[in-house]
Amino acid sequence: MIDKMLITLTYETAADAWGGTNTVISFDQNGALIHANAEAALDNIQQAARKLDTQGIRNVALSGDNWDVETAWAFYQGLRGPKTDYKFDASVVEGKQQQILKNRIMTTDWVRQIINETAEAVGPQQLAVRSGEFIKSQAPNPEHVSYKIVGGADLLEHGWVGVHTVGRGSARKPAMLQLDYNPTNDEKTEVFACIVGKGITFDSGGYSIKQSSFMDSMKADMGGAAMATGGLALAIAQGLNKRIKLILCCAENMISSNAYKLGDIITYKNGVSVEVLNSDAEGRLVLADGLLYANKHKPALTIDCATLTGAAKMALGNDYHALFSFDEALARRCLNAAEAENEGMWQLPLAEFHRNMLPSSFADLANVGSGLYSPGASTAAAFLSYFVDNYQKGWIHLDCSGAYRKVANEKWSVGATGMGVKTLSRILMDESGS
Repeated sequence: MIDKMLITLTYETAADAWGGTNTVISFDQNGALIHANAEAALDNIQQAARKLDTQGIRNVALSGDNWDVETAWAFYQGLRGPKTDYKFDASVVEGKQQQILKNRIMTTDWVRQIINETAEAVGPQQLAVRSGEFIKSQAPNPEHVSYKIVGGADLLEHGWVGVHTVGRGSARKPAMLQLDYNPTNDEKTEVFACIVGKGITFDSGGYSIKQSSFMDSMKADMGGAAMATGGLALAIAQGLNKRIKLILCCAENMISSNAYKLGDIITYKNGVSVEVLNSDAEGRLVLADGLLYANKHKPALTIDCATLTGAAKMALGNDYHALFSFDEALARRCLNAAEAENEGMWQLPLAEFHRNMLPSSFADLANVGSGLYSPGASTAAAFLSYFVDNYQKGWIHLDCSGAYRKVANEKWSVGATGMGVKTLSRILMDESGS
């Protein structure tokens, strides 16, 4: 029995006996050889790691001279699945690259693990507390991190009616995490960015109830909150020196005699009233509170992260996060960051006319668009714009279609991916946005 399999990376074609150019992995007396095409090396490496995992090879060590931080990271992405009984030795990657790799693994492991856990294990309060403590654990000085959790009826006292409304149908209290990362320890320091995350720890759809085939993965509807937390944590681990606010809007969307109903009207702190026409469009209702809280701090950059619409997933599948913004220069920065990190992100349309596609006979807005062929992902983004003070500049909405996979493929296991964490970290670290 092999205790640890050595994995060597080569850019030579496999022998004909192993399939030649049609194979990405072969074996010899020393272990496994990954055969990468230089033009698609990272994809080939991730595919090879996925094959090893499906064959039950869970204890591996990278070997040889061809490994660096990016190739090792691609391998780890394919190897890691929802069951964490693997051993991964990447000591062949040395120096500063080794620390970069460790930071990536640490943060994305946390993100993937908390998304993969059951909704019974991760309720709204648990998500808020665990996220706050994880950020604190990454700070070089814990005093640089402070956070407050507003929960239950206290949400109403503070005017956070969206989070409370969506979460009131559950016996598990809704919560809003308000976290401040301030490495200067100076309360007068300007807030560079606010990151708002959708933390719906289980989404039944409410009275607009989902079918079982759509509900079975709804423990992952807090993927935006997890990504937001992981992105900030990775940036901190890499030396972030800017003041950032993290706001997570956490709730369970359940059915009970106390749950909100279709036809209900929610009036937010900024005076905007919203008629609920679909209780399964709940993510935007909680994010509205988070964006309103972000406005108070007048950040240069506001990013919200949410597993928000099926429409975005229908358009892009699991391979890209959808990006929406009225600020084209900022959108380009974010897309460039995603490309640099080899993570999928694609811009979908968002225009002024989308803001007029949410009519209500009883309120300022409905929470869903109307009419045939309504562009659901774009109108969801347009809805959020009503809660951003200057929505035309400095605001990005990410619809996180790639956060979770219900079905494995040749590169990814089933479950959470951690995709987007590196991109978000890069955006926060980008000095051109200072």
